[in-house]
Amino acid sequence: MTREPTVAVGRIVRPHGVRGEVGVLVLSEVEGRFAPGETVLLDDGRELTVHTSKVYRGGLLVTFDGVEDRETAAALAGSVLSVPASSSPPLPEGSWWDHEIVGCAVTTDRGRDLGVVDDVLHTAANDVWSVLGATGETLVPVLKDLLVSVDVASRRIVVREVAGLTVPDEG
Repeated sequence: MTREPTVAVGRIVRPHGVRGEVGVLVLSEVEGRFAPGETVLLDDGRELTVHTSKVYRGGLLVTFDGVEDRETAAALAGSVLSVPASSSPPLPEGSWWDHEIVGCAVTTDRGRDLGVVDDVLHTAANDVWSVLGATGETLVPVLKDLLVSVDVASRRIVVREVAGLTVPDEG
C-alpha cells in the first residue's frame, strides 16, 4: 500500500531537559501546526501527538505523548516531522510541493528531453531541480524566467533552452 505524500513541517534538533522535551526547528508557516493534540509523522510512519509546545530560541520546545524521558527524546533527534500533504493549505500559484515535482518529465521549449526530476534542492537563492536523464544529471534553477510551463497533473515540465542548461561532460 502506498502512503499518501507528506510535507515536512519540522525537524527534531535535540532533547531538552530530562522529561522528554525536544527542540524543534519549525519548517511550516501553518499557525498551530504544533498545538497540543496535533499529530505529526516520523519518517517511518509512526504518529506523534503533541502534548505541549512553547516558543524557545527561534524554534519550539515540544513534548509528545509517550515521550517522557531524555533517552526516548534523544532517540528522536534528527528526525523529520511531516504531515499528510492533504492537510496542508494550497500553495500560491507558481509554487509546488516537492512531492508534486519529483517524477515529472522535463523537456526544453526546443524539444530536448532532459529527463525526470529526481530531487528538489533548496538553496538560499532559489530551489533547484535535479533532473536525471539518459546522459546524466542536469540542474535546473527554479526561476520564473526559465520555466515555460509546469503541469503537475500530467507530470510534465517545460523549461527554456538557455546557455548553461547542459548535462556534465562524461569525459
